[in-house]
Amino acid sequence: QVQLVESGGGLVQPGGSLRLSCAASGFTFSRYAMRWYRQAPGKERELVAAISTTTSSTNYADSVKGRFTISRDNAKNTVYLQMNSLKPEDTAVYYCNAIHVHGEAYWGQGTQVTVSS
Repeated sequence: QVQLVESGGGLVQPGGSLRLSCAASGFTFSRYAMRWYRQAPGKERELVAAISTTTSSTNYADSVKGRFTISRDNAKNTVYLQMNSLKPEDTAVYYCNAIHVHGEAYWGQGTQVTVSS
């Protein structure tokens, strides 16, 4: 059974940090590129960060460049999103996504991140 389980969300003050984790099971994690998306109320889901299968390539949305870092540990079947200097506009549900080069994709259930004073 394929599972992507996000954790690490919560309430944080502006300027604070959070580290999201996404634990994968039920498929060969190392063969899938991993992405973090987010969706704020009333807005479309947007791609935040992506990492290749071998960690050699990462990409970020302009809105999070320099503040967020995506990483993965293939030995632990886990992808991370380190979020620093958080802003209220980062408030959203964050989703983990696994995607294979052949198009097969899986989604997690999401974790809420709220940035507020």
